[in-house]
Amino acid sequence: LSSAAASGGGLVQAGGSLRLSCAASGHTINDYGRSWFRQAPGKGREFVAGVNWVSATPLYAESVKDRFTISEDRTTNTVTLKMNNLEPKDTAVYFCAAVKYGTGWKLRDEDAMNIWGKGTLVTVSS
Repeated sequence: LSSAAASGGGLVQAGGSLRLSCAASGHTINDYGRSWFRQAPGKGREFVAGVNWVSATPLYAESVKDRFTISEDRTTNTVTLKMNNLEPKDTAVYFCAAVKYGTGWKLRDEDAMNIWGKGTLVTVSS
């Protein structure tokens, strides 16, 4: 059974940093594009960042570009989201997800995802 587990959320002040990790099990990230999505209270889920399965080229939402960094470690089957200069508007539940042979638009499309992890809550106070 393929699954993913996100961790690393918590409470941080505006301007602070957090590192989220997503550990994959039952599948290898070598064949999967990996993405992070988030869902703020009362809003729909939105794409945050993704990395394609071929070259690990990162892709970011405009709202987090230059603040967040996605990376993967294929030796540990883990994808990490480093979040710097956090803002209150970044408060959300963050989910990691995976899409088989995912590149480009697939990384941004939640309906394309094959595997979802349980979310981790990030709260940024002002």
